[in-house]
Amino acid sequence: MTSTHQSFLFDVTDAEQFIYECVSPYTMTSIERIISLTRAVQYVIQNNFPGDFVECGVWRGGSMMAVALTLMDLGVVDRQLFLYDTFSGMSQPSSHDQQFDGTPAATLLETSPRDSHVWADASLEDVKQNVLATGYPTEQIRFIQGKVEDTIPQVMPSEICLLRLDTDWYESTKHELLHLYPRLVKNGILIIDDYGHWQGAKTATDEYFAQQTPAPFLHRIDYTGRLVVKI
Repeated sequence: MTSTHQSFLFDVTDAEQFIYECVSPYTMTSIERIISLTRAVQYVIQNNFPGDFVECGVWRGGSMMAVALTLMDLGVVDRQLFLYDTFSGMSQPSSHDQQFDGTPAATLLETSPRDSHVWADASLEDVKQNVLATGYPTEQIRFIQGKVEDTIPQVMPSEICLLRLDTDWYESTKHELLHLYPRLVKNGILIIDDYGHWQGAKTATDEYFAQQTPAPFLHRIDYTGRLVVKI
């Protein structure tokens, strides 16, 4: 981090900095989003909210690694972690899916090499190796392979205390909210990673919450991340 950036992060603890450094090779998210995630984990555990931890779109597993490391710091190893991903890169985008500057996602995929961050391609074996290296109990970690439109609602926990959505596209985000948000417990945490970066994720989120009364407040984590406390 630059000194200027560090000056805005004076409240980050040594433990949080350590977790970020451990997981940063395995995530594309900012330190602000990782710290927000770890503090959300602390919040749901300290308040003893029931439910499991769910992430849709995991890339190399860095965010769920941060969840696992935080849980273990709190002495908690009895919550299940659900990781949903194709484990073969991005699915086909729709016309809704454009970058913040209006560039179609399809164009970015077509013009980017397969190993670029745009494709977010990581194998199941790679993700398993990374997440299991945290030491969190293997039997508490579930890897669900396939498009979320194909695996949800067939496989999902009965209660969720923290739901992190990072599949970028309109169709997948809308599907996740439709099926998973109702299972997020009262006062549980929803994190939308790409609300500011991908127009499809923003549109899906806005459309879904337009049907909610009252609509929740979307707290800005950084330019793209948003956080909701379910009321």
